[in-house]
Amino acid sequence: MASAPSKTLIDMFQPASKRLKPSVSTICNKSSSQSSTLTVKQKSRIECNKLLAKSKKNTKICAERVSNCKVVHCRMVAGYVKLEELLVEETWLEVLAGEFQKPYAKNLCQFVEREISSGTESIYPPSHMIFNALNSTPFDKVKAVILGQDPYHGPGQAMGLSFSVPIGVKVPSSLVNIFKELKQDLGCSVPSHGNLEKWAVQGVLLLNAVLTVRKHQANSHAKKGWEQFTDAVIKTISLRKEGVVFLLWGNSAQEKSRLIDATKHHILKAAHPSGLSANRGFFGCRHFSRTNQLLEQMKITPIDWQL
Repeated sequence: MASAPSKTLIDMFQPASKRLKPSVSTICNKSSSQSSTLTVKQKSRIECNKLLAKSKKNTKICAERVSNCKVVHCRMVAGYVKLEELLVEETWLEVLAGEFQKPYAKNLCQFVEREISSGTESIYPPSHMIFNALNSTPFDKVKAVILGQDPYHGPGQAMGLSFSVPIGVKVPSSLVNIFKELKQDLGCSVPSHGNLEKWAVQGVLLLNAVLTVRKHQANSHAKKGWEQFTDAVIKTISLRKEGVVFLLWGNSAQEKSRLIDATKHHILKAAHPSGLSANRGFFGCRHFSRTNQLLEQMKITPIDWQL
């Protein structure tokens, strides 16, 4: 039997910490090994948490801009930040460059800023959440689009994401029906809240056609320029991306199909999930599983719809 190699004097008097310290390559290999053992679901959750953190950072930037302008009266109209300064997600600023300089957008900004600054009626959602859909779902991450119409006009409901309400707010009937279809389609348990941020950060753009509204006055900000702006968002996705799944619920949303290149993208149509029409084709549409099937066919990570 071969004897173990004898230690030199240098080996014997070397500090223990130095003798036992692993090499850089050993650490890297160990880290790589741990990363490779993560499941697809674990990796997806890590990515989701990163994007959620970025979304919250964007929201915080907007909230600070609103707050700072109220305090120091900087770059504002009657104490309120300029509307275009509330879109902070870099990827959207790049692809929508020049949109706010168009005549319709300038008129829209002046209208919304006037409405907010007048203080006669509450405007929803809160200013820092007007562009929440775009600030939460970067352009390069968009996998699917769910189009809504008008923001909720009740106090505390609107949060800048179509169909979504903050945690603690009663879930509206349309969203209740969406959850019912999700349960029937994918077996998802019905959540206790209606906050859809988790969908947004996974790449589901929750976009309303109109992004602001007066308290208790549905469609009060319709035909003021928002439709042209959100049409530009849809056109940009259609033109500059491929394989996006558009979920169009109801006649208003389905009218937007004219903006979408059906040779490059997937369009799913169904009745609106409202209590008046859900039984006429929304229930049973299985849009959630169909979306994931389409994404998987394109080798794209599917959406985890469970909240």
